[in-house]
Parts: sequence; structure tokens; C-alpha cells
Amino acid sequence: MKIFFFILTLTLPVFCFTQYPGGSKYTTPDQSNNIRHYLMKEAAAITSRSLDTIQDLSGWKRVQKQKKEELAEMLGLDGYPVFEQRPAPYYKRVGTIRQDGFDIVKLYYESMDDLFVPANLYIPHKLNQAAPAILYVCGHSHTQKHHYQAHARNFAEQGFVCLIIETIQRGEVKGDHLGAYEKGWFQWYSRGYNPAGVEVWNGIRGIDLMESLAEVDPKRIGVTGISGGGSQSWYLPALDGRIRAAAAVAGAGTLEGQVCQKTLDDHCDCMMPINTYLWDFSDIGALIAPRPFVVAQTRHDGYYSIESVRDLYQRTSKIYELYGRGDNITMKEAPGGHSYGENDEMRPWILSFFRRHLQNDKNGTTEQGNIDVSKVLSDTDLSVYSGKPPENDRTKLIQESFVPKAEVPNISSKADLNAYRQRITDQLKAKTFRAFPEEPVPFEAKLEFSTRNFSKFGREIYSFVSEKGWRLKLDVRRTARPSEESTPVVLILNNPNETKWASHHLARGHNNDYNIAYFEARGIGETGWAENQKWHIRRASAWTGRTIASMRVYDVLRSLQYLRTLEGVDPANIHLAARGEMAVVAAYAALLDGTIKSLTLENPPATQDVESDPEGRGPALEMLNCLRITDLPQVVACQFPGNLTLLGQIPESYQWVEEIYNDLGNMSIRSQ
Repeated sequence: MKIFFFILTLTLPVFCFTQYPGGSKYTTPDQSNNIRHYLMKEAAAITSRSLDTIQDLSGWKRVQKQKKEELAEMLGLDGYPVFEQRPAPYYKRVGTIRQDGFDIVKLYYESMDDLFVPANLYIPHKLNQAAPAILYVCGHSHTQKHHYQAHARNFAEQGFVCLIIETIQRGEVKGDHLGAYEKGWFQWYSRGYNPAGVEVWNGIRGIDLMESLAEVDPKRIGVTGISGGGSQSWYLPALDGRIRAAAAVAGAGTLEGQVCQKTLDDHCDCMMPINTYLWDFSDIGALIAPRPFVVAQTRHDGYYSIESVRDLYQRTSKIYELYGRGDNITMKEAPGGHSYGENDEMRPWILSFFRRHLQNDKNGTTEQGNIDVSKVLSDTDLSVYSGKPPENDRTKLIQESFVPKAEVPNISSKADLNAYRQRITDQLKAKTFRAFPEEPVPFEAKLEFSTRNFSKFGREIYSFVSEKGWRLKLDVRRTARPSEESTPVVLILNNPNETKWASHHLARGHNNDYNIAYFEARGIGETGWAENQKWHIRRASAWTGRTIASMRVYDVLRSLQYLRTLEGVDPANIHLAARGEMAVVAAYAALLDGTIKSLTLENPPATQDVESDPEGRGPALEMLNCLRITDLPQVVACQFPGNLTLLGQIPESYQWVEEIYNDLGNMSIRSQ
């Protein structure tokens, strides 16, 4: 059985300019054991690695299908028929507004059972044949169809059918995008849920609807939007090949820029998928190639630096060049903040782009002048539901069911449990702990301190490198009688912000035949970070494909490896103990290590599917995608046939664990 524990040391920052692999310079603390420095470095590495293994077109085509499937999975869509033929969704027209040159049809459609999308469909008058169509995806405006109506009007005036759809967050029925951002719903990361996935699915179904209309030419469909609609204008064409041209406005920047410049702090949760596969947006953009694509960005946007977007554009352009279609990707810049430019100069340019590529108007760019951006109709005029949405509409609660959670397994034999353990271990390594370093770094171990006081037979404090950038400490108390043979060790995990002796009682019950070791993973003790920084750390970690809890699991695994190298330690007789928040880390570390002799957990959480403090303070239990695979009680049960002790307040969810131990014939579980 194996276990790893870490303690981090705190040093004062020395500020300097650091050249990250992504090529950009950011002012950054040049030090170890600094979480901001670590996350900035990891984000830069992800940006630098994006598409770096693709050398030719054949190499790209070999991985293209797999990458589409990975993107669908990171959006929570792997259980949906994204790449299959689908029937058109049910829709209902509720009214029509006659305008000069076009009609506005007010409708809603059912993208999945009881999930309804309110929309306005702009249809030009006097269509002699099926026309090109635009799906306009809204950003985070509070009056969506109303706020963005000028876009749809202008498209209709130029002969396009335009479907403008609302988001689940700020439509006529208001659901949630700002889960982790605003409400402390960091369990979304554990569920593998991101609201962008719902929006992408609604967009795909919107295209299904347009395809079914006689007024629409299904071979000439485009998509565009700004901000949240801008990110959707990356996701949608990446997954849906029916989209022939796309223009994304202020919707993405490199991960390096987002983390290093902290612009992610101002972004909705929908602006980055669950980053299971350690992607940057250039990986998404590559899936759009070689179709016409515009990356539009103003130069003083507080959400994205222009340098970050230029870098993203250059990286995406690589795949277009491999197709020999570098002319099909364009970056359009304009002065101004988060908008279409100070004088709305991007609007006519984007309209001309679609005229060229969907109407075959070769002179579209030069002929299109300024466009009318006035809001002609009120929000009430454009309302679909008029305050009465369909019964049983799931918009407000779609986050509870869009990505299914793993079911509690039916375990009736040791073989069942062994198979379950192997399955979830493999899945967790691939989907939850993928950001673990591919190769462990050398320990570079040091004996930092030793004494004959405070412990019956001596005490040593060792430090070692867990991961590049993290030097942690292991406090070993020699409490066992000296012996020529190696001795068992109880490894106790300290919690964040705990008092000095808070975890020492976990060593009780062990006689003089055991030594005791204490470990503080990153962010605990000497390497602790301020609670008011935790909201940023939790979100930035997830954007880079990890979480606080998953990083600590790695620290514990490495500490176990190092502990087994110490003189006098029996490597096959390691026991692990933790309480509260760190009980989660201990359970997963024991599962991955596979050789822990006994596991003691005090006050373990009932589940990882729990809300957090809206400011990100308190226990950080989330791990990417884990609830799609398993949950904490099931992980604890996988300690079988090893000894298991549960102390303190034991939630009802652990009755299942006790039943497993009893049914499989091992009574070594104890509850106190």
C-alpha cells in the first residue's frame, strides 16, 4: 500500500519578469511554493503545448475526430447525439411581428425533454429561394433578444434568415451560468458540468430547427455573437460541421493570458469548458479549420488583452495554413472596450464577411457601409412567453441533470468490488487526475531538522520536491521502540487553517510499535494561502485542468513514495489518517496508491456534491469530473479489504460502505 504526503515551505517573493513558454512576459513572483506562480506557469505551458505535436495535415486529420469527441466531453455533451442525425426539435410559433422588409416570428423550441429555448426568427420578405441563415448567439445582456436585435435586423435586411436564441442565464426564464463564479457551486467541476454545454446543445438544436425550414438553405448557415456569444461562436463551429462560416467577437483569449493577467476573474463559468484534456482555445479553433472564421477583438477589452487574442489567432492559424487556407481565418481589430468597437466598425465588416461567404458576394466588404444599431422594438414586443413559459420547463434546474452523476454500484462479491475499483481508478487517472506530471521529478530530499525532544525516540523534519515548484515537508515522530526491523508508520494529513494539535488525536490507539508522520500538502501550514485568494485559486486551477484537492492528492502520493525511502520505515505497512476536508484527499490517495494498510477518517463529508461559500472560502472538495465516475463513500469502500476506521460524525451515505464490508466478509471497519 502506498501513500504520499507533503509539507510546503513559505519563502518571500522576489518579483521579476519571467519569460513563460507561451512567449509573453508577465510580472510574476520568481519562487517556489507560490500558488499564483505555479498556476501562471502551468497555464503558460498549456498555451505553449497547444497543437505543438501537429506537424502536417495528415497528422491533424489523424487526431481531429478524437479532439472533437474530447471537446464534446469537456462540454458535458458526450452523452448527447452531437455527431448523429437528429430529428428537428418540436417548436411552437406564438406570434409574428411585421416589419419593413421582413417578419419576426416569435417561437420557442424544445432542445431536449422539457428544456425550452425562446427565440426570434427573422425572415426576409419576397424570398424566391431558400436563403442563407445566421444563428445569432447572445452574450450576457439582461434583455437578450431585445439587446441584440440590431444584428438580426441587419442580417434580415441583407437577405439572411436569422434565428436569435436566448441563453439559459438571462433569457425569459432565468437559469444559472454563474455557479462557481457567484454562488459557490464549485461542485460543478466535480460533476463535469459547464453551462456552455447547455448553450452549445441549444445552438445545435437551433440549427436543426433552421435546417427544417423551407426558407433556409441548409448548406449556407453561419454563426456569430459577442462575449458569451463569442465563445459560443468558437464552440459551435468546432463541433457542428454544418456551420459554413463563423465570426467570434470578444469570446476567447489564450489560457496564459487569462490566468497570468487574471482576466478570468471577470469571466462567467461558460467561458471555459471543463479542461479535462488541458486545452487552450486554439485547440478549439483548429476544429473550425478550414472553414471561414473571423476572430474579432477590440484593443482595450478588460476581459481579454489584445496580445492574448493575437497569440490565440496565430496559434489557430497554424492549422489553416496546413490546409493551404490561411486566407480563411482573419483577425479583425478595432479600438474600444468590450464591444464591436468604439464606432461599431466591426458590425458592417462582419456582415460583409457573411455576405461574401454565404451569399457569394465578392464585393461585400467594400459595399457595406455603416449599419443601424437602434433598438426598434421593446423587450416586451419581442417576448415569446409573455410571462407564461411552458409547464415543466427545466431551465432553472438544468444543471442538476444535464450531466448525469455516477450511480451507486451494485456490489455483491469481491470480484465486483475489484472490477469497480479498477474501473474507477483508470477513469479517475484519465478524467480527474490527468494534470498529474507525466514523470515525477527527483525528490532532492533534505534533512531540515532533527531533535531528541518532543518525541520518545527522536523527531526529524525532511523536505522534498513533490512537483516542480513545490518543496514540502514531512514531520516524522519516532514513537516506536527501536528495532532492527522496519516499523509501521501512521501518516496523518493536517487540514488547512487548523490549530497546532488539532489532528494529533488521530495517532491515538497505536501502541509503541508505530511511528507517526505529519504532512501538510500545498496550501496548508507553511505554504498556506489567504482565504480571500481562494476563489481565484479554485477557478484558475480548474481552468488549468486541476483542483486544489487533486493537487493535494498528488502531494500525498509523492509523500508516501518519499516516506517509504526513509530508514526504519516498513514500506508495506503504511497507515493513513485524516479528517474533514482532508479525508477526501486521503481516500483518493489511498485508492490510487493501492497498498495502504489502514485508512482512518474522522468526520468525512457525505459527498463531493456540495455547495461552497460563494467567496470560495472553506473546504475545497471538488475534483474535475469525479462525480461522473464515483463519489466519496464509494472511494472509501475501495479500501476493502484493508482496515477502515470511521470516527466522529458519520453521514448516512457511509452505511453503504459498512454494508459492503459486512457483506464481503471483512469486519475490519470500525465506527466510533
